[in-house]
Amino acid sequence: MTPERLARINEMLDNRQVDLTVCLDKVHKTNNIAATVRTADSVGIHQIHAVMPEDSLWVSGNTSSGSHRWVNTIKHVTYQDAYQQFRAQGMQVLATTFSDTAVDFREIDYTKPTVIVLGNERDGVSQEAIDSADQHIIIPMVGMVQSLNVSVAGALIMYEAQRQRQEAGLYNNRQLDHEYCQTKLFEQGHPVYAKACRRKNIPYPAIDELGQISADDDWWDRMRAPDQNEALDE
Repeated sequence: MTPERLARINEMLDNRQVDLTVCLDKVHKTNNIAATVRTADSVGIHQIHAVMPEDSLWVSGNTSSGSHRWVNTIKHVTYQDAYQQFRAQGMQVLATTFSDTAVDFREIDYTKPTVIVLGNERDGVSQEAIDSADQHIIIPMVGMVQSLNVSVAGALIMYEAQRQRQEAGLYNNRQLDHEYCQTKLFEQGHPVYAKACRRKNIPYPAIDELGQISADDDWWDRMRAPDQNEALDE
């Protein structure tokens, strides 16, 4: 791994926000999903949630331009499953919907643990999500259209959350656990070896401060040994 690559991955890990997330409530268009994942990555969101029926297809790696490698996705069959997880993590649940109690999205304190629920393209946020939300939020509009594309709306809200969190000093402070960071450094810094480890069922090694593999002779011997699976395929 080059020093530049190491620095870039470490900067990403230092800025990941573990208590800020987005929930896609049955959003089904791949271009909207991909755009939301890319924005989540750009503002430092560590993982997103997606309520998707069991027979739904998730966005492919190609359509998200590699962002899926950096943003974890937790899938839920029902919104209730997702909501229970949000509550267990002590998050405020914000639903993007028009209602008598909805407030300008910029009035929210996003420095608190927060999940932003975005609805699907046709029906918006589900009634279940609306009913269980702590607060409804809207994006004020003065034109003729009544709503924005879901990925555009999500981007506006996520960047407001980033702005507030940057002002509060919540970035540049690593919150992810060491094991996860080691895994990302190895998989993204040494992808060929990572692929070999998965193929040969070899545990990942440690990565040192210079971004290099730190492993004993036994690990290297196993890595250099002929791949039995490939031999069987031949």
